[in-house]
Amino acid sequence: MKVIALSDFQQFSQEKMKKNNLFETPRFFCDIYCFEPGQEQKGHIHGEQDKVYIVLEGEGTFQVGTEKRVLKAGQGTMAAAGEEHGVKNHSAERLKVLVFVAPNP
Repeated sequence: MKVIALSDFQQFSQEKMKKNNLFETPRFFCDIYCFEPGQEQKGHIHGEQDKVYIVLEGEGTFQVGTEKRVLKAGQGTMAAAGEEHGVKNHSAERLKVLVFVAPNP
């Protein structure tokens, strides 16, 4: 059994949003995305994958389809396959987001 500590997977980069992989199989992956203030994951579409975002720390602006909402720690959302989605850390604090994608692209 693989056991991890979330604190080991929360690295940041000054250059761009950092993806920290926790688990990956041929059927899905799970990452922690770490955003410094002002960093973003621009809107994009996965044709065959669903994506779930759960905010672990901080707050950010999440886009799913044409809707944008500010989500805080303890909140989450999902982008179904084919829906445009993205995240921006609009705040002055760091943002950490747990991300699940299935099936693995």
